[in-house]
Amino acid sequence: MDKTTTGWINGFLGVLIFSGSLPATRAAVLDFDPVFLTVARAAIAGLLALCLLVAFREKRPAADQLLSLAVVSLGVVVGFPLLTALALQHVTSAHSIVFVGMLPLATAAFGVLRGDERPRPAFWMFSVTGSLLVIGFALAQGLSASPIGDALMLAAIVVCGLGYAEGAKLSRTLGGWQVISWALVLSLPVMLSIALFLMPSSFAEVGVPGWVGLGYVSLFSMLIGFIFWYRGLAQGGIAAVGQLQLLQPFFGLALAATLLHEDVSLLMLAVTMAVILCVVGARKFAK
Repeated sequence: MDKTTTGWINGFLGVLIFSGSLPATRAAVLDFDPVFLTVARAAIAGLLALCLLVAFREKRPAADQLLSLAVVSLGVVVGFPLLTALALQHVTSAHSIVFVGMLPLATAAFGVLRGDERPRPAFWMFSVTGSLLVIGFALAQGLSASPIGDALMLAAIVVCGLGYAEGAKLSRTLGGWQVISWALVLSLPVMLSIALFLMPSSFAEVGVPGWVGLGYVSLFSMLIGFIFWYRGLAQGGIAAVGQLQLLQPFFGLALAATLLHEDVSLLMLAVTMAVILCVVGARKFAK
């Protein structure tokens, strides 16, 4: 199996895992404060990552890799989880999931800036089309209904795209699971300290969905998903494999409807299917 195909398989597995992130976060913020949820998930994943690094006796990152690791940490360990947790206090996970359709464009843009990739003009046409469909959906819903939630989701997409591209670039030399593990460990002292400080005096009112949500975002969204995702981006190309994120809204909407019993409108489905079609064209012209 060639490197590009392996990259797409790893990328697809990463997207499949990430698809449960927003529904799980939505379930968790019903019982947990969003800031506590952000630092708790990072602290739990950071402790697990530290155990992995020690168990496999991984070498410490070089000094010139620390800045990139800091960018990854700020983007995907702190920024995206915090912004989405705050956004999900204002919008449903089904609504927020459609914004994920903008992630391929953000990732590709930062891939050009940070990963030295140069997709062909037709690639940008398909990527922009998919993003415009997502923006059109938000406008159709009426931004006045929750401008804060939509603004937070847009900010989350930007910082996440930067973290994805920076991590993928670093994965070429440091390794996929090593990148997210070191990024988590880098932020662990701060995240663990804040988590202990903000820890509720009692967890008696936290229900099963809240615990399941916290467990999922800590283990799968924060660690396991990135192991596949960064490896896929490094092997198949940031811009090309990044288009697989257009599949994430489809899986996420299915989970939101099935697990959280949220309404999934025909417009949501139409927009999701339309952006998924854009991945076909974008992939063809990625290189």
